Amino acid sequence: MKAQEIAACWQAMDLPPPWTPAEGAAPGVLAVRSPIDGEVFGQLAMCDAALANARIARAHAAQTTWALTPAPARGEVVRRFGEALRANKDALGRLVSLESGKILQEGLGEVQEMIDICDFAVGLSRQLHGLTIASERPAHAMRETWHPYGLCGVISAFNFPVAVWAWNAALALVCGNGVVWKPSEKTPLCALAAQGLLDRVFERHAPQFDGLSCVLTGGRQLGEHLVQHPAVRLMSATGSTRMGREVGMACAAHFKRAILELGGNNAAIVTPSAELEMTIRAMTFAAAGTAGQRCTTLRRAFVHADLIETVTNRLRQVFARLPVGDPLEDGTLVGPLIDHAAGDTMANALASCRAQGNVVHGGERLLGDRYPHACYVRPALVLTDAQHDTMLTETFAPILYLMPYTSLDEAIALNNAASHGLSSCIFTESLREAERFLSSAGSDCGIANVNIGTSGAEIGGAFGGEKATGGGRESGSDAWKGYMRRATNTINYGDALPLAQGIRFDV
Repeated sequence: MKAQEIAACWQAMDLPPPWTPAEGAAPGVLAVRSPIDGEVFGQLAMCDAALANARIARAHAAQTTWALTPAPARGEVVRRFGEALRANKDALGRLVSLESGKILQEGLGEVQEMIDICDFAVGLSRQLHGLTIASERPAHAMRETWHPYGLCGVISAFNFPVAVWAWNAALALVCGNGVVWKPSEKTPLCALAAQGLLDRVFERHAPQFDGLSCVLTGGRQLGEHLVQHPAVRLMSATGSTRMGREVGMACAAHFKRAILELGGNNAAIVTPSAELEMTIRAMTFAAAGTAGQRCTTLRRAFVHADLIETVTNRLRQVFARLPVGDPLEDGTLVGPLIDHAAGDTMANALASCRAQGNVVHGGERLLGDRYPHACYVRPALVLTDAQHDTMLTETFAPILYLMPYTSLDEAIALNNAASHGLSSCIFTESLREAERFLSSAGSDCGIANVNIGTSGAEIGGAFGGEKATGGGRESGSDAWKGYMRRATNTINYGDALPLAQGIRFDV
């Protein structure tokens, strides 16, 4: 039972634990558990519609004055939040590992990602630049200005229980918006802890904006309520393509803006010139990191026919000795799947592969005697000669498909055949191959890498993908524009009224 360790994290952050002891299944509550042992130790009251409406109304009221606060002053609040995260990195990072099941290094890395986006947003708060535009009319000037968009809703997934919210919240706040967060019902404690740290910053440094950011704990119906609420003008949703499609359609019906960061079925191309040892290391982390539960997880690998046997043998050796177990123990590299349902989905996918004649290595359940309520698996390799439906369906688990190719054109076509378009990579020492892969004739993904894997995005680059991945962009580049509205201004500083396009309208 991980209850004491989770409680210790909350104590280290000087936050009151929000859960009560578990009393069996009950309506209106969320079970609190760690996927490390799978045992339920507490419960949280779910946010009902009335409470959600009250919190949304309070955030909306605070946002009306926050929007009028100078952007650098907004950035100062975000800077202080970054400092709070630095002071509590160890405790929050450990909590992330305990509640999501990722190894401790990844939990700490996720909090570092929150710190990094705060740093990025602070600088951005002094760079919300518009353009000066040449006018065709004499004695006229044109410019564009940027304004806060309004209240932003955020739906996040269990696999990155705090970082994805921070990507959105840090940018949304410096852009002058409020934030209402519906986290995954599988990781509510991480959300409440992160929000608790932000609340403390507002209490100490900007108490007049109390309630500007808040958390709604609950399931799917609560997410639907958030999307439909008229005060919420923008929805940023991270999760499955199915969920994103529903969010996108609901937003369209109400003319709301949607930022969608959905699933991925990411691929690597291994060319004859690839530096193999680096390639194997990169592929292993990309495929097995976070137990294969990243949207950027490497799921498909197209290996040149001359190398397929060598790469397969090396990956089999590496996968077979990957340390699987308690993610908080030293040396563990692969923690548990989030729950048994995820393990069943993985098992069904592997069974489908075997039925199609594919060779499967690994994928077996582990540690069942030690953790009967948790789900640990050996990362799996699937050898196939053709890209089939199972391979083209995202399975949120550590399954890596290996397939040979003979020409780069063939490999690029295989990469682009997936319905998703999130992340991709090529391993090559050829400048020509690398540039071809990065060109408009290459990968159709939002992320295209050379000699690194598909996962491990950095703050500063816009994160997101195309097609069934949703088309949204978060965290870097000019993603901030998604959280603001643009106005074009024309100023006539002369004493005449020339019209555009040379139109004459004399009265």
